[in-house]
Amino acid sequence: MITLDDVVVRFNAGTPLETTALPGLSLTIDDGAFVTVIGANGAGKSTMLGVVAGETPISAGRLRIDGADMTRAPTHRRAAKIARVFQDPRIGVCGAMTIEENFALAFSRGARRGFGRALTPARRAAFRD
Repeated sequence: MITLDDVVVRFNAGTPLETTALPGLSLTIDDGAFVTVIGANGAGKSTMLGVVAGETPISAGRLRIDGADMTRAPTHRRAAKIARVFQDPRIGVCGAMTIEENFALAFSRGARRGFGRALTPARRAAFRD
């Protein structure tokens, strides 16, 4: 479950260019829910996704993922709980790697890693499925 409680995002706070992108968004997305976010340019769609992913800092409010407070958690700490697929297929992947190699890299996000093969026969079979 993802919960945003009265989330406010301000850019350039305290300057003449201060802009409030999210004025106090509250939203709960239940496990297994399919959500579509629509709106005009500048409505805050990308800002909201950036908040959940950890790329956009929250000025006020709270973000919880599976009950854990992730408001100030860095992106790498959220990686075990949340992933992001970008609209542009060239973002978030390594073009010099195969699809399986990119899957293996994504599969390891948020997990402790060591030295070893990223592409095992079991993982290749799982990725094919």
